[in-house]
Amino acid sequence: MAPRTTRDRGSTTAETAVALPALVVVLLLGVWVLACVAAQLRCVDAARVAARELARGESISAATAAARPVAPGGAEVRVRRDGDSVEVLVSAKVRPLGRLLGLVPATPVGARALALVEQPP
Repeated sequence: MAPRTTRDRGSTTAETAVALPALVVVLLLGVWVLACVAAQLRCVDAARVAARELARGESISAATAAARPVAPGGAEVRVRRDGDSVEVLVSAKVRPLGRLLGLVPATPVGARALALVEQPP
């Protein structure tokens, strides 16, 4: 029996060369999404911390100072009082891959928390 000649010799290498960039893009997209979700959760936590502090009667500066370590880097914490309630808005811009993808705009994330101010007994 004569040996078979194959014309697809090297096709595995070619297929890998085509698929590898797609896999890298999917991996980078996954990292991007995870970083944005993590930053979003940190904004939620920071807003809740500040709202809880304000509801207990702390000053705005003390509540903002308590929220800063919990919030993502460079986040903005805004507080609004309205009668017996307080609203805290925490917003940040996320650039998970930093300088690697400098041309891609930052993704904005944010959270809002509301609380009623506790009245002393």
